[in-house]
Amino acid sequence: MDDTNKRDPHASSLPGVLGVLDSSISRVESVMLASGVLLMAANTVANVVGRFVFQYSLFFTEELNRILIILITFAGISYAARQGRHIRMSAIFDAMPPPARKVLMVMIAIVTAMAMFALCYFSIGYIIKVATSGRVLPALQIPIYWIFLWVPVGFFMTGLQYALTAIRNIVDKDIYLSTHVLEGYEDDEIEV
Repeated sequence: MDDTNKRDPHASSLPGVLGVLDSSISRVESVMLASGVLLMAANTVANVVGRFVFQYSLFFTEELNRILIILITFAGISYAARQGRHIRMSAIFDAMPPPARKVLMVMIAIVTAMAMFALCYFSIGYIIKVATSGRVLPALQIPIYWIFLWVPVGFFMTGLQYALTAIRNIVDKDIYLSTHVLEGYEDDEIEV
C-alpha cells in the first residue's frame, strides 16, 4: 500500500476518472456499512431497553433489522471485493508462473464483473416483479420491494470493483486481487 492510501483510506492509486470512481465507491461503501451497522445496533438496543425497562417492545424492530441486514450484506460484498477478501480457491493459481497468474487474474476479474452485472440486472427484474405485487411490510407498511433496493446497488458496486481490478491488472506490472491489494500472502497468513 502506498503512502496516499495510509493517509486517506478512500484514496485510489488508479489514474484519472478510474481513481475518482474507485474512491467514490469506497466512500459509498463506508457510509452504507457504517450507517447500517450503527442503525441496527441502535434499533436493537432501543428494543431491548424498551422491552425490559418500559415493558414495551418496538413493533418494527425485526423488519428494520431485516432491511439493514440486506443493506450490510450487499454493501459488504463490494467492500470484500475492494479488500481482496473474497474466498478464493488458489491451489492451481499459486502453482502457475507470474505471467499466467496475471492473465488468469484478469480473466477472473472480468468474468466476476460480468456475473455481478448480470445479477444486478436480474435483481432489478425481481424488484419490478415484487413491486407489481403490491405487498407491504406488516409493521412498517412500506412496500416490500424497498427492502430489496440495496441488492442491485451492491451487485453493481461489486461489478465495478471487479472491472476496476481487471483494469488495474492490465495497466500495472504487478498482480492485484483488488484495486489496491497485491496478490500473495501476508506474514500472518499460511499457504495451505
